[in-house]
Amino acid sequence: MIKQEEKNIAAMSYVLANKVIVVDPGHGGRDPGKIGVSGVPEKEINLEVSKRLATVLGEMGAAVILTRDTDIDLSDTSVQGSKKRQDLSRRAELANERNADLFVSIHCNGFPGQKEHGAQVFSQPNSPESKILAKCIQKEMAVILGNTHRKAKQVDYFVTRTTKMPAAIVEIGFLTNPKEDKLLQDPLYQSKVAWSIAAGIIKYYEEKEKSRENSGVNEKDVLKTFQQQPGNHIPAP
Repeated sequence: MIKQEEKNIAAMSYVLANKVIVVDPGHGGRDPGKIGVSGVPEKEINLEVSKRLATVLGEMGAAVILTRDTDIDLSDTSVQGSKKRQDLSRRAELANERNADLFVSIHCNGFPGQKEHGAQVFSQPNSPESKILAKCIQKEMAVILGNTHRKAKQVDYFVTRTTKMPAAIVEIGFLTNPKEDKLLQDPLYQSKVAWSIAAGIIKYYEEKEKSRENSGVNEKDVLKTFQQQPGNHIPAP
């Protein structure tokens, strides 16, 4: 069942050709994000997963823009005001300035207790396209990761409110859950998470396709260009 699903996703990867996708590793620099039970800062995991996601989307033909590829934040130290708001504003501005087709922000979740677990995807209320994107990513993460029963939700966040294209915030797991905290530091699991998000993005565009039969794409050729499979290591660029 899952292997057939993998083939279906791979065969549809052509829908990403020439799409401009902004991948946003949450936090960075002076902002560590949440701190895991093991002491790992969220910003490091966000960056590792985002780099792997950028790699696999690029192999599928998308033009990928990372809002950061090192441990920095995007605020301007010479400007007065909230550094956090500046950082978030710049991430959204980067996507808007490049006329991106999608904006996907990668984060880790947290909760006062240790029992909460599972990836969950959020989109902006009153954005139908973002809602579809979030639901597609959530579904593929549930199928491929096999460890989340959460549903996509609509929540008002500054960055998704400010971007002008379909956008989603992907909380890839809970750093406050010891098992998930350990998993999220595993490079192979990070690759699997990245692949599942990419699969959701493909499914989003698949739903937008009106007639695949008239696309003129040879499925065998598409399969040859798709190198990564869930569970394989996707190197960070």
